[in-house]
Amino acid sequence: MAYEFAIFDFDGTLADTAELFMAASNLAAARFGFRQLTVEEFKGLRAMGSREIIAHLGVPMWKLPQIATFMRQEMAAQARAIQLFPGVSGMLTALKSAGIGIAVVSSNGEAAVRKALGETAGAIDLFECGATLFGKAQHFKRVVKFAGIDPSRMLAIGDEARDIEAARKVRIAAGAVGWGYADPAFLKSLGPDRFFDRIDEILPAFRGANG
Repeated sequence: MAYEFAIFDFDGTLADTAELFMAASNLAAARFGFRQLTVEEFKGLRAMGSREIIAHLGVPMWKLPQIATFMRQEMAAQARAIQLFPGVSGMLTALKSAGIGIAVVSSNGEAAVRKALGETAGAIDLFECGATLFGKAQHFKRVVKFAGIDPSRMLAIGDEARDIEAARKVRIAAGAVGWGYADPAFLKSLGPDRFFDRIDEILPAFRGANG
């Protein structure tokens, strides 16, 4: 099926923020009293879902809103250091030129996402930012309302299990990428509707966008 509207996660999907995210996570750990991670331990979380990661780190659920706010502030402070993955700007521009609607749904704040995207932010029709760890489905619902098309004609592309879970809750097709936070084999085991090993594979998934 060729889709007509793209919803992108930001961290790990459009932008290479793994090192910045780990640094922010360890700062949050020191402040809120959960486990700090080495690089190797961080890599070991790639085959876990969000709830497993929270349990592994020993994060109390009631602290999640405070931690999320802290993390957004830390990532915003580092927005100028965020680098998009190679090919992302061209891919987003080509989708826009083909008449494909584009939304970004992210846990990051909108200002930080816009700053990182730079001029490419002009290709985005809707920013739904500040999503909570398990709250992306609500943001996806707002994107569906904005798009005004059947959810089955939309593809949400992310790099974590929670992205797939959120898409399914809203009946949006779930796409996953192999270059982000989660282990590709783990993501494939969740059965996404589309899996992308490379950024240049995204364009052909959309109607009228043939790369």
